Amino acid sequence: MIKIKAKLKITVWGGILAGLSLLLFLEGCTSARKLVYFQGTTTKDDTLMIPEPFVPTIKKGDLLSVQVSSLNAEASTYFNPAAMADGSGTAGPLNPLARTSGYLVAMDGTIKLPLVGQVAVADLTTAKAGELIGTKLKAYLKEPTVNVRNQNFRISVLGEVTRPSLFTIPNEQITLPEALGLAGDLTIYGRRDNVLVIREEGGQRIFARLDLTRRDAFRSPYYTLHPNDVVYIEPGKVRVTSVDRAYQLAPIVTGVLSIIAIIATRR
Repeated sequence: MIKIKAKLKITVWGGILAGLSLLLFLEGCTSARKLVYFQGTTTKDDTLMIPEPFVPTIKKGDLLSVQVSSLNAEASTYFNPAAMADGSGTAGPLNPLARTSGYLVAMDGTIKLPLVGQVAVADLTTAKAGELIGTKLKAYLKEPTVNVRNQNFRISVLGEVTRPSLFTIPNEQITLPEALGLAGDLTIYGRRDNVLVIREEGGQRIFARLDLTRRDAFRSPYYTLHPNDVVYIEPGKVRVTSVDRAYQLAPIVTGVLSIIAIIATRR
């Protein structure tokens, strides 16, 4: 009887080890080449032309921060009731929708400033909007300087990344690798060769895919992200297979452990 129990224990533990080995094998099947970004031969003459930098413009419904300064600091504060509470200048996922102070661009493309009244800013860059507002403020301030920021420049990074989140970009410039860096990079299961970028443009939703294992990703018009872009990293086959196998093996392992517990209690 003791020999039978010993053989049964060996068989049970052998099954457990086989199951664990299978899981480890599945997790280790990912090819190293699929994890390397921007592959190619590097030489001193290895260069690649990239598109012109993207310069965003102000849209209806955007929320603008307008900060005014001049030689008369006391008078300038009258025009800053809606200035951003913090000027840290850093991007982050911490409650990016909480910032509500600012000037909302109305459906007619204007914002309303104290004394100045309505100013048409839609379809202007933030730099051009600041110049326009500064010109109008010369009637009230001496040598005014205006800094305009768009608080609605946000991107979403979802899927197989370390920290999926919605990120606010204060400097209005960000590339796809930078966005993935904010999200803590792809997990080992994420597909680097099929990154999906979803963009709203011209009343349409565009779905574009980039292969970040190839250097020609730098040429893509979706390499530089636009406001409200969504970046999605889909899981690879290894991830899906390992999850399926885990669900299949879980009841088996549970049953085996139950048998071991019964054997141990009857000794």
